[in-house]
Amino acid sequence: MLNLPFPVRDANATSGNKDLGKLPEWDLSDLYTAEDAPEIRRDLDWLQTACADFATDYEGKLASLDAAGLLKCLHRDEKISNIAGRIMSFAGLRYYQLTIDGGRAKFMSDCQEKVTNYTTPLVFFSLELNRLDEAALTRMYAQNADLARYKPVLDRIRAMKPYQLSDELEKFLHDLGVVGDAWERLFDETIAGLGFTVEGEEMGIESTLNLLTDPDRAKREAAARELARVFGENIRTFARVHNTTAKEKEVIDRWRRMPAPQTARHLSNDVEPEVVEALRNAVTAAYPRLSHRYYELKRKWLGLDRMQIWDRNAPLPMEEPRIVGWDAARDTVMGAYAAFDPRMADLAHPFFDKGWIDAGVKPGKAPGAFAHPTVTDVHPYVMLNYLGKPRDVMTLAHELGHGVHQRLAAAQGELLASTPLTLAETASVFGEMLTFRRMLAGAKTDAERKVLLAGKVEDMINTVVRQIAFYDFECKLHAARREGELTPDDINALWMSVQAESLGPAFDFMPGYETFWAYIPHFVHSPFYVYAYAFGDGLVNALYAVYEENPDGFQDKYFEMLRAGGSKHHKDLLAPFGLDASDPAFWDKGLSMISGLIDELEAMEG
Repeated sequence: MLNLPFPVRDANATSGNKDLGKLPEWDLSDLYTAEDAPEIRRDLDWLQTACADFATDYEGKLASLDAAGLLKCLHRDEKISNIAGRIMSFAGLRYYQLTIDGGRAKFMSDCQEKVTNYTTPLVFFSLELNRLDEAALTRMYAQNADLARYKPVLDRIRAMKPYQLSDELEKFLHDLGVVGDAWERLFDETIAGLGFTVEGEEMGIESTLNLLTDPDRAKREAAARELARVFGENIRTFARVHNTTAKEKEVIDRWRRMPAPQTARHLSNDVEPEVVEALRNAVTAAYPRLSHRYYELKRKWLGLDRMQIWDRNAPLPMEEPRIVGWDAARDTVMGAYAAFDPRMADLAHPFFDKGWIDAGVKPGKAPGAFAHPTVTDVHPYVMLNYLGKPRDVMTLAHELGHGVHQRLAAAQGELLASTPLTLAETASVFGEMLTFRRMLAGAKTDAERKVLLAGKVEDMINTVVRQIAFYDFECKLHAARREGELTPDDINALWMSVQAESLGPAFDFMPGYETFWAYIPHFVHSPFYVYAYAFGDGLVNALYAVYEENPDGFQDKYFEMLRAGGSKHHKDLLAPFGLDASDPAFWDKGLSMISGLIDELEAMEG
């Protein structure tokens, strides 16, 4: 039942330049002060003993516990999760700050091995929980309200019952997890170690990707071609990583008799396959009226006969190139949060003042951005690669939204605080929406409004269209891997099969673009994670429409939803707002907000 909180990078994270003011760095001392801090040794020793004692006290005995006994058992499990999570959060965050440092990599690996070994005796716990009689559990819930609080998490664990292996095999897979993690580390270290040279300047992947948003088209093209060249030189490594991780998943899924490669993700997200399918179908059906229509508009604005892939995120011709300093970014986001509700700004404030954000781009730092919840009695940490683009302000708003959500949900405790990915994106995307609406209200000219609208549409397309295309790519990749080993060319072809469909007829694709699947971390770290972004965006668009239609009392309901963490199903969380994600019309409601913004942009042309 142990649920270690590892950082997952946001696939949408963007970045941009210099002269940004003083950028904050993490102060990890709220976890531990150093690798050799005596508290780490103390906690590792405690963990080893606590796990062994837990197994001695409970293995083979769960069925004999009464309600109070089962509640005490869950509290002990939460304490173990807390200590293990604290250790791995510290090791992981230090590693992501400098992934090319051998000492940090070794420290994280050593901690992972120890935690894995120490927690192996706990594997019985979820297996025995799944064997408990449902009627007996229902009676215990009725007898003990404190135990009944844990019903949602026990239900999620018990949803795995049909796919459970023998106790011995489950322990084997638990121990083998360290090997799978090694492939993820190989991916991270390879990406962080890549070097790119654009117009004589050497840079890492973040700065090179950032050039795809440069006003100078020649520089964008040079960056795109250099990305293709370097990815191409390393494509065999990336293909090996994807083949191995997809095969590992296929073997485990086959042994568990999972009906589809996506099943495990849907179970962990507490979402029905048909809801995800409805989302996917709604988005793909909307490609023509969303991305195809928008990029045709953008092609005209850029004065091009054909769009090239390096034009996708190009700034608009009427956009004034500007660098947003860190203080201005903070003030913009905090102002938007405070205008919605002062409580939201109060929750976000410590991130800036207490070393909870690591913002700067540094050699060897992991790319992208994330908000990592650590454990419920500490606080989240936010990682950015802030380079001062206006869209970086949105990334800050996004990650702070996660941070606010994680702080509010922490009161649920270790087992119930963790929110399924589909709902975890709610507060982050809502934070972006608040920031966008505040900036739009402050626009002084039509040109400024147009730039803001276009930027938001592009962000939504990146969040909805691009992520569903990513999801379709993953579905094809895992299906194809089940038929045999995939060459780099095989994977390239799968990537291209979803790109033209999703981006539309305005684009040409340069030779080499077929390798751009290689740098997306989610495909390796969290298979099928990406649909959660589209789920979150559609959910927030529908939520925001409710807020605009009837703002009275919305804030209190919103905070209650965030405080719930993982204690409620999406149906129960959305019911107070009159929304239901299982209704196919729900997704059209969210997508209509995007098409409405494109309508406004088209009207500005007339």
